[in-house]
Amino acid sequence: MISIIIPCYNEEETIPFYLKAIAPVRHQVSEPFEFIFVNDGSTDHTLSVLRKASTDLKGVRFISFSRNFGKEAALLAGLREAKGDYVAVMDVDLQDPPELLVKMYDIITTKNVDCVATRRDTREGEPIIRSFFAELFYKIVNKISSTKMVDGARDFRLMTRQMVDAILSLTEYNRFSKGLFEWVGFETEYIAYDNVERSTGTSKWNFWSLFSYSIDGIINFSEMPLNIASVMGALACLFSGIAMIYIIIRTIVFGDPTSGWPSLVTIVLFVGGLQLLSLGIIGKYISKIFLETKRRPNYIIKEKSDEDTSSKW
Repeated sequence: MISIIIPCYNEEETIPFYLKAIAPVRHQVSEPFEFIFVNDGSTDHTLSVLRKASTDLKGVRFISFSRNFGKEAALLAGLREAKGDYVAVMDVDLQDPPELLVKMYDIITTKNVDCVATRRDTREGEPIIRSFFAELFYKIVNKISSTKMVDGARDFRLMTRQMVDAILSLTEYNRFSKGLFEWVGFETEYIAYDNVERSTGTSKWNFWSLFSYSIDGIINFSEMPLNIASVMGALACLFSGIAMIYIIIRTIVFGDPTSGWPSLVTIVLFVGGLQLLSLGIIGKYISKIFLETKRRPNYIIKEKSDEDTSSKW
């Protein structure tokens, strides 16, 4: 069986389009499908739409959270709930073309790979500033982390049960799935495709939420920011020591002029900025440790669909 995990947040309009688009794919693959929709605390009628779909359509189930816990929690809940020999993750907005599932299934069953993933060839249609920072993120994280991430990689992928079990064995609270998919290893083949616009509605990701998400990805998979803070502190001490020696020598040789207050203030502000930046970096890591040590669950389930009893699609 193939399990497909679909996180949803305020997607009442897109779910019917998704179900219509995925229907032909089911008949092109020999394995049966199960669809696990994860309602991530939606505030619209997403839950009502999912209730009806799970009642009317065979193989459709849902999990509903008590509030919005984020996409990472939704992915984790879906992976835990999936029963299939193969597990796919995809978005409901049809930016992940359902027809690619056929090709992905053929590859994973005929080649010696554990995962068939997708990546966007282009970012056409995205805002320029968003594309720029997305590309910058991949360049930075691949420079400073031993876990390499493919530029343009999507969460849309089909994995073997062995790979899914390996991901589920990672019990950390702070999760960054793109990194976890790469960190566990396993042979992965990528399929490139052109960027696809949403079928309807608007993206729930704005610039700042994506920026925060990228910072989490860097923090979760690299110690380099801590090393940078240490290097900046060491350089600040070195230059201040050199400046101190210079001032002492100049005072002995040329006396003690009173000029130079602007430069002094500038230096103090610069060093103070370095200290605050370093404290901020350290604080970010400490906050991650704090969240890990509390051992809170990643999500709380408020409602689940009954076991599949419907017979039609």
